[in-house]
Amino acid sequence: MINELRMYTLKPGKLPEYLEYARTIGRPARGNDYGVNHGYWTTEHGPLNQVWHLWSYESLDERARLRAELQKNKAWTTEYTPRILPLLERQEIRFIHPMKPIVPPEREGGIYELRIYRTAVGQARRWAEAYLGIMPVREKYSRNVGLWVGEAPQPNEVLHMWNYADGAGRAATRGALFKDPDWNAFLKGVEGIVVEMQSTLLIPTAYSSMK
Repeated sequence: MINELRMYTLKPGKLPEYLEYARTIGRPARGNDYGVNHGYWTTEHGPLNQVWHLWSYESLDERARLRAELQKNKAWTTEYTPRILPLLERQEIRFIHPMKPIVPPEREGGIYELRIYRTAVGQARRWAEAYLGIMPVREKYSRNVGLWVGEAPQPNEVLHMWNYADGAGRAATRGALFKDPDWNAFLKGVEGIVVEMQSTLLIPTAYSSMK
């Protein structure tokens, strides 16, 4: 199993137009016939005018096969792609390996936080495995959506996603977490592995698989 995280940066002012094309043409045309969609979000904090979407494939070979099949879909190639390409400023892709199954939130709504950590060379899996070990403690405070290690273009990344009711709930959760002695012991045990951290708050679109 491989996941693909796609990040599109839209030209200023073009995000609403892109979202409407994706809702009315792109998602109906593609469905889950060319890879399974797990979520479709816009950014709330961090880089703006961005759309992030998460897909899964059985393998990279299967992804290549399905992407080739997608190019035979006339709604995709003649109705959707020509409309969205002029709206895009940049496209980025990450291939990531899931360390655990993706778990949608119990209730729809709220915000998602995607945290991307760059680790020292060769240490991403070690950190992720340690994180799996402390996950029962971490999930006392909020529910994990997914945990991944990077394949390409950044092999030394760990990504993890969380769901919160709102920004205030996220702040309260993280405040309580850092008072937990087991969590602080975990942080001491992995000290020095993570060298760079990034957090992006994401809002699910109306057509997102996870809302």
